[in-house]
Amino acid sequence: MIDNNDTQHFGLSYNTDRTKLKIPEYGRTLQQMVDHCVALQDRDRRNAEANAIINVMGEINPHLRNVPDFQHKLWDQLFIMSDFKIDIDSPFPTPTPETFSTPPDRLEYPSVLNKYRYYGHYIRSMIDIACSWESGEKQDALVIAIAKHMKKAYLEWNKDLIEDEVIGQHLEELSGGKINFSHIKSLLPNGELGTPNAQGIPVKKRFVPQNGVKKVQPNKNKNHTRK
Repeated sequence: MIDNNDTQHFGLSYNTDRTKLKIPEYGRTLQQMVDHCVALQDRDRRNAEANAIINVMGEINPHLRNVPDFQHKLWDQLFIMSDFKIDIDSPFPTPTPETFSTPPDRLEYPSVLNKYRYYGHYIRSMIDIACSWESGEKQDALVIAIAKHMKKAYLEWNKDLIEDEVIGQHLEELSGGKINFSHIKSLLPNGELGTPNAQGIPVKKRFVPQNGVKKVQPNKNKNHTRK
């Protein structure tokens, strides 16, 4: 077995003995180029070598090399690999460690997604529009369309059947009590929203052969005959 002293004697080295790479995807050779650039005393030489390093980094994704946003990313990665010690003229604002340590802003999700997600976000907007209209045939027609769409959306996510009264409760809750489902139900044919087929949901028909035997069609492309 070779110990650490033997590896030093034979000129061998392992990654476990080396410094950790800032961005491993670029490899240790490019990291050494960045370290060499940082150690240069002449600013012009540093700028020239920094641009050469950027070109090498861009070869990993050549189709994005000339995209402005990608160029900005490469220069930021150059500063990260130099531990923000490189002093060069960057075409973009010089980043600092605080630039990447600040957590991003938290995204605010609409409250409608907290409940009844299977109806979708636009159902809430449609309900708000229906509530803003004056009472009449136009509003009733829109509410009926919303109720039918809610039943369709529910059945797409839940295979079990659902009663129209449940859809009505959800509709009244989402409208803040401004929609009276009992009134809407009285306008429906037979007082029902309809079945999924009536709402336009396609249902695949299963082929059932007659007498339980599937009929085989002869192959008309065969030119040979059986002797």
